[in-house]
Amino acid sequence: MADAQPDIEIFRQQLITLRTKLLALEATGAEAADTVELDQTRVGRLSRMDAMQAQAMSQASNQRRRETLVGIEAALGRIDSGDYGECRECGEFISTKRLEFDPTIRLCIACAAKAE
Repeated sequence: MADAQPDIEIFRQQLITLRTKLLALEATGAEAADTVELDQTRVGRLSRMDAMQAQAMSQASNQRRRETLVGIEAALGRIDSGDYGECRECGEFISTKRLEFDPTIRLCIACAAKAE
């Protein structure tokens, strides 16, 4: 049930745009993930707990952002090598709708279901 080869240039532009947005967010996310100051004379215990929770959430967001950037770079590499949109398992073209949902995806729906 694979589609024909997708329009690569559309996906290249989507990936580049997403990469640009994520890199811009990376600068602001680094500040939020900095170490929380634990000086009890300056900040109350609940405020410190809130700050530590915000720090943990920011660190998790930064990790997801880095993982997404790695996926984007890999997808752009596949575009350059000419095998973007091909399933890494079976070699069939991945559905265009699936690529539209996640342009970094590497498996067709059937192979992804088998992998789970």
